Amino acid sequence: MEQASWVQLQNGSDIRGVALLGIADQPVNLTASHANSIGQAFAQWLSAKLNKPAAELKVAIGRDSRLSGPDLAQGLAEGLMATGVAVTDFGLASTPAMFMATVKPALDQDVFDGSVMITASHLPFNRNGFKFFTDAGGLDKPDIHQLLRLAAQSPHQACEQPVNTLDYMSIYAADLVNKVRQAINHPSDYHQPLKGLKIIVDAGNGAGGFFVDKVLQPLGADTQGSQFLAPDGHFPNHVPNPEDAQAMQSICAAVVHHQADLGLIFDTDVDRSAAVDEHGQAINRNRLIALMAAILLKDAPGATIVTDSVTSDGLTDFIEHQLQGKHHRFKRGYKNVINEAIRLNNQGVLTPLAIETSGHAALKDNYFLDDGAYLVTLLLIELAKAKLLNLSLTSLIATLQEPVEEQERRFHILQPDFQHYGQQVLDALTHYVAKQPGWRQVPNNYEGIRVACQADDEQGWFLLRLSLHDPVLALNVESNIAGGVDNILARLMTFMAEFKQDLTLAS
Repeated sequence: MEQASWVQLQNGSDIRGVALLGIADQPVNLTASHANSIGQAFAQWLSAKLNKPAAELKVAIGRDSRLSGPDLAQGLAEGLMATGVAVTDFGLASTPAMFMATVKPALDQDVFDGSVMITASHLPFNRNGFKFFTDAGGLDKPDIHQLLRLAAQSPHQACEQPVNTLDYMSIYAADLVNKVRQAINHPSDYHQPLKGLKIIVDAGNGAGGFFVDKVLQPLGADTQGSQFLAPDGHFPNHVPNPEDAQAMQSICAAVVHHQADLGLIFDTDVDRSAAVDEHGQAINRNRLIALMAAILLKDAPGATIVTDSVTSDGLTDFIEHQLQGKHHRFKRGYKNVINEAIRLNNQGVLTPLAIETSGHAALKDNYFLDDGAYLVTLLLIELAKAKLLNLSLTSLIATLQEPVEEQERRFHILQPDFQHYGQQVLDALTHYVAKQPGWRQVPNNYEGIRVACQADDEQGWFLLRLSLHDPVLALNVESNIAGGVDNILARLMTFMAEFKQDLTLAS
């Protein structure tokens, strides 16, 4: 594969490609042989990073339930071992667990120097990819670019050495169990503080099924009604994605049907999650952020919560005026949000949480790792404490103002230099907004143009932003009154019509 083809495998801070045939016009560009070269490249990169010979390195490999996972894991392991690296295969694992292996010892072993998770998150069954970790966290975009350059120069090397195996997920899960027991400190049943609670899980046939038998059941929870726990890379029931409407509808319905106290849903590799309350109402997006803010700001008054750019005005009011914290909106992209929270903490601004509306959430007390299982573990602790006081979990966000209407649209840019053209649209929008009665551009915005729409028949906001990697202008609109979104769009689409030759509205 040529250098340019290798570079095309970069997806931000991950590697992603087509690993299986099955979808029209999507040829395979990520095979076990490519994984072999990537393994060699990671060994070279890690050796240089740690100033340690490859023969002294230990690397762990894990994968989600994708059909191509075992072959890619084998190729990756062979490439690593061909350079002298000692490899341990965790088998089916979660992305957060792979990072934890670099910071917490496994049984009688030392921590791993690096780890690799084979996953493509919620993408279709034919896709797969790699996420890389050291004890400093996930690799960033420049690291991935360098790694792919090294892979392009690393032809396939055969290696027949057997791979060590380890059930690390049991070790990872045991830490979550201990955290729950210690935090709740139940007055009558320390070891099973969730006894009497029905909590059901939807793993979407990804890697999250472990949470039922390795976390919830040891804590005493009734998990009957949990669904789609068996790993199946065909994903036959729904997309394993807490942002997907069908997936959320499925777990919401299951909670109501089984009269559960709480529902939990994970994405494929368990770095994202969401929840459902006892009434079948989703706790995701703004509601999940608000709930986590309410939990964390009790112990950190005045602290800052970092979110992505598309969060609601009602969330800002809830965090700043009701919880007395600070809401810091930043760019979309989980690495952007996490890195901004780390930057603020390094500047002395207490920031316990970085969270996206997508369900990526990283906490200061958990290495700023976006860990869906850790996130819902905190919800379990709060649920159990609330039940001891005859309260509900969502009583913490009872006063959160949620939008009455919301809509998202995407405009494809037809110009070849889409970034330059997209910026021209945004610059023109700034001038247009300045002339519109009741519209005010929101200051200190880090991404695109955010506008407060304060006319009586609008009462909302919109954000138009340019995608970093794709020829797309994304539009989010919300309103606190019925009909408000349509009224905002009526004015905004008059502006967008000026660019109709070079913009098309996605269906």
